[in-house]
Amino acid sequence: MTEARRQWRRRADTALRIVVAVPGGYAMASLWAMALARILPGGPAAATITATLVAFALCAFTAMWAFAARSGWRAAWTTLLGGGIAAAIAFGLIALTGRV
Repeated sequence: MTEARRQWRRRADTALRIVVAVPGGYAMASLWAMALARILPGGPAAATITATLVAFALCAFTAMWAFAARSGWRAAWTTLLGGGIAAAIAFGLIALTGRV
């Protein structure tokens, strides 16, 4: 592999990690906040505040994971999987119980 190709791959991997870290982490944290606000016990206000605080920590963890993963693609797939699970929980509960 030529040096130019190696540099391009490294830059593309870094760009993918940035996309996973910033908008991907925000999206996944938002989806988990939605899901946790419906799952956590207590009043709606307390559950929402707790879910939002957990989502802040999850957003930071996702950003760190994006750069700690073995590859950018692995970080992207795990972030998509985590967000997909949260979306399924949140929208499934909305479909079952309705909006409250």
